[in-house]
Formats: sequence, C-alpha cells, structure tokens
Amino acid sequence: MKAVLLINHGGPEMLRYGEAPDPTAGPGEVLVDVHAASVNAADYKVRLGGGQYSLSRFPHILGRDFSGIVSMVGAGVNDFTLGDAVFGVTDQGIEGAYSEKIAIKAAIIAKKPDGLGHAEAAALGLTSLTALWAIEDTAQLKAGQTVLIQGGAGGVAGFGVQLAKHLGATVITTASASNHPYVRSLGADRVIDYNAEDFTAIGPICDVVFDTVGGGVRAGSYAVLKPGGKLVWIASAPEGFRPTRKDVQTLRPNVIRDRAHLERMLALLDVGAIWPPTIVRYKLADAADAHRVSEARHLQGKLVLEVR
Repeated sequence: MKAVLLINHGGPEMLRYGEAPDPTAGPGEVLVDVHAASVNAADYKVRLGGGQYSLSRFPHILGRDFSGIVSMVGAGVNDFTLGDAVFGVTDQGIEGAYSEKIAIKAAIIAKKPDGLGHAEAAALGLTSLTALWAIEDTAQLKAGQTVLIQGGAGGVAGFGVQLAKHLGATVITTASASNHPYVRSLGADRVIDYNAEDFTAIGPICDVVFDTVGGGVRAGSYAVLKPGGKLVWIASAPEGFRPTRKDVQTLRPNVIRDRAHLERMLALLDVGAIWPPTIVRYKLADAADAHRVSEARHLQGKLVLEVR
C-alpha cells in the first residue's frame, strides 16, 4: 500500500492522510517512487471544487508535478531504467502526485540531472512548462519588446521574469513591496507595488502582458498594451468579463505535457538563464498547512511537499 493525501471538497482540513493500493506501470508507462511534489494554485481550486475544477468521484489524490526514482518500467519503454531519477508533470486532466508512487507516461517526463534536487525539480515542473508555453510558444516574445508579468513573485511568473529577460525583453512586473528585492534578483527591470500604485498608469507601452493573477488585474491589463499587443493569461477574468479592445489578442496557452519543454528548461538552467525559485518545504502529512499559504496567494516562489 502507498501513502497518499486524499481530499473531499472543502477547506484544507478536508485533506486526509491515508493509504491506497500500489499502482503499476502499464504499457508505455513508468512507476515512480515520488520524493517531492509541488503545490500549485490549481490544487486548492480543485479541493474547493466548482466550475472547471468540479470532481465527480471521491476521494481524490491531488498533485500535478513531482520528482522521484523509477521503480518499475512498463512494456515498450526503452528510454528509462530502474533507478533513474526523473521529474515531470501529470497529463492534462490527470492528478495524483501527492503520493508515494505514481504511474505516468514515459514520453512526458525527463531525467533529472544530478545537480538538481528533487524539491527543485518538482518546483520547476509545471511552472517551467506553463511559462515556456505562454511566453515562447504563445506570446512569441522577442528581444527588444516590453512585457508586463503580473504577480512576479509567484512560481510561474517568477520563471517568466527570468525567461523574458533571457530572451532580451524589457521586463516589468507587479509585486508587493516585500517581494521587490526578490523579483529584481530574477531580472525585472521595473517593479510596481500593486498595493500602492495603479499599474495601468504606465500607459500602453507593452507588447505582451502575461497575466498569472486574473480577476480585475486581467481587466486592467488591456490598458497597458500597444495596438497589436498580446494578453496571455492563465488565471480567469471576472465572471462575464469581455475583452475591452479589439486591436489586441487575448490568448490562453495550451500547456501540453512533453519532454521537449522540460528539457528546454534544463538547457536554460544549464546556461544560467534560470534557476530554481525560493522553496518552502512541507511534509506530505502537513499539506493542509501548505494549502492555507497557497490559498492566501501572497507566497514567494514555490511550496513543495517532501514525500520521502
């Protein structure tokens, strides 16, 4: 039996530490002994339920990105062997990383380099995929352009700040005053304190806005885009909101799970263009505490559950 963290809908107190049968590696899959799992904002939204996060069966195991060791190899898998250190993100619509073991398609995970810890690899999994798909593939950000990244101290946005700077863009971001030194260390050229300043006052100077915050922030983001600009979002706008401009594009990245983007992240890490975020570690059994911090939405970097 494997130890898992199960939920029913509700607050963090609805997280329950328990056991479930050990999974097995099917054709094209590997079984991974999980060492670390990342906590994402989507996790508490699934826990709360409603809308796109509604579940029909309980209990449910949360968690999307992880790092660990291959303990079983399924039929047809030739690129991994027992004992390989790997990391990755569960396929779209599938969860289960808050657990001691997880079965996953071999094609969508990558080998973890020796110099990267399990917690760091887990923290970079979904954040790197999301930021790469958003900034490189969807926004197609170019050197010399200006980008506003909303919520720069978060995991995805923090990776985005580093990536945008590496691509040669001028990077503006929003963050609370206490997080200004952190986002500047990531490469932000200009930081706006969202508690004291109206970010729309910068005017229409941005080629791209990457919105990781949503709500009213999305609505205001149109005011800072140049004609022909792109607003790329991963957090929902207010209910019933409609884009206020027809001369800009509103785009949502399709964050496909694949090895190519994980290896792109590793290549960026290798040349020093990005580095792991600030990490706060919790034991798997203490995930409720991590969810309380995540749900408050004022964290810096990433929260990671240490499973082993």
